[in-house]
Amino acid sequence: MTDATIRALDGLRDLSMLKWYAIPLLAIVAYIYAREISEARKTHDWNAVFCGLTIFGVDFFNETWNGWVMVLSGRSAFWTAPGDTALRTMVGWNIEIMFMFSIIGIVFYRLLNPGKEIKVFGIPEKWVAAVLSSAFCVFVECLLNMRGHLVWEYAFWERSFNGVILIFLIGYFHFFCAAIFVMWLKKHQSKLVTIGIIYAVPIFMNILGLGVFGWVY
Repeated sequence: MTDATIRALDGLRDLSMLKWYAIPLLAIVAYIYAREISEARKTHDWNAVFCGLTIFGVDFFNETWNGWVMVLSGRSAFWTAPGDTALRTMVGWNIEIMFMFSIIGIVFYRLLNPGKEIKVFGIPEKWVAAVLSSAFCVFVECLLNMRGHLVWEYAFWERSFNGVILIFLIGYFHFFCAAIFVMWLKKHQSKLVTIGIIYAVPIFMNILGLGVFGWVY
């Protein structure tokens, strides 16, 4: 295993490492969702909440298969997060990343003009927002990689043109595509079923990997 992988496994899911600043971050996330739920009750538009849950669920899936890559390769995941954290939850995931992804879907939705089919240079607004949001996330990830907070091991996953395109597509763009798909669905039941499936897949993978095979990732 790489040195970054070994460091990322150190203190994995060790609650004794939990730091106090995680508590106000949790309160902030809870407040954001409380406000969105309150607003949704008035307007009957639950898409902000659904987008938040969708993108977090897709990220949960991403982090799960990334952990599987680490175990099956015996070397490294595509990305690891070995740096300081309030709590490391997976080799490439920590509580700070989780809080960020829990609200980024809400941020994405709030960038849009609700109820309007606005186009930018002939392209629907939501797709422009998806591309720009993904590009910004990749930019931040590159900065984190430069500072050693996110470590990339494989040659195809790096700060090169091809590598950045791959990170854009696999790392972020499909998150926003999933959110757009959930918004496109007409019935609340269909939205909830879709979100349920998004969460069911990584939950099953973790039950299989952690619970049955006894993998640590």
